[in-house]
Amino acid sequence: MRLIKETDIKFLSQSRFGYFLSGAIILAGLISLVLQGGPRLSIDFKGGSLVAVQFTEVMDVNNVRQVMDAVSIEGQIHNYSRAEIKQFGSAKDISVRLPIQEDQPENFPQLIVNHLYESFPDAVPADQNDFILSIEKVGPKIGAELSGKAVMAIMSALLLILIYISIRFEFKFAIGAIAALSHDVIITLGIFSIMDYEISLPIIAAFLTIVGYSLNDTIVILDRVRENVKSMKRSSYSDMVDRSINDSLSRTIITSITTFMVVLILFVFGGEVIHYFSFAMLIGVVVGTYSSMYVACPIVVQLHKGVKS
Repeated sequence: MRLIKETDIKFLSQSRFGYFLSGAIILAGLISLVLQGGPRLSIDFKGGSLVAVQFTEVMDVNNVRQVMDAVSIEGQIHNYSRAEIKQFGSAKDISVRLPIQEDQPENFPQLIVNHLYESFPDAVPADQNDFILSIEKVGPKIGAELSGKAVMAIMSALLLILIYISIRFEFKFAIGAIAALSHDVIITLGIFSIMDYEISLPIIAAFLTIVGYSLNDTIVILDRVRENVKSMKRSSYSDMVDRSINDSLSRTIITSITTFMVVLILFVFGGEVIHYFSFAMLIGVVVGTYSSMYVACPIVVQLHKGVKS
């Protein structure tokens, strides 16, 4: 039994609205990226130290910021009150993110933990090990290498997809698919910039997952286009593509809804560790479904018209 009955929606006639909507969102994201000087990169890429601690009572971020204005590091007093300090998980959990600096001692993150532990003696557990949630430190060289590898991973995935679809289907199908995948990643990146969220290694993994998910939807529709080219020879190419999208619509929507529900549960109940990953996936599922119908297919039709002319 089909949950969605046979439809006859003229998707291609709405392609201009789709282009306008996509263009507006992409433009907003690009403006945000320009104003912020690029995406907000985590210490995975920039290098630096991240300390996460858990107090025994609710802790005000401003109180933590006050004690960070005079931190003793190897006999010298440093002001780290402008560091990124925020609550996460619960109101008792505090994270302190510090950029990489010259002449930092190897045990710099531990010194920060010690300072916080000693500054709030009545709000910390008896054992300092119970106070520490995590300590991370990434050097600038490793961060630069990870940035390059992250970009290379995404570009390699898109290139391999272009080659495969060109061989398996047609080159115009490959162009449409790559345009849709690039569209999805750019919009997700732009929304992260607008929301002032960090780009970390898990987010790069989310981008690659979005590429795979969106490609799956696009391939299903393009495969139906290939089949209908043979069975609908009397119809125009635009009508045939519209028919192909409608034929795949029930499967596309059901798959997207079920995937969205799973990712939404991860977003709500998964905790801080996968919060931003699942947020990226929520965007990717929605945008990926949309782009399969309103980006990839209109581009394929336009390329077909160009070849015919």
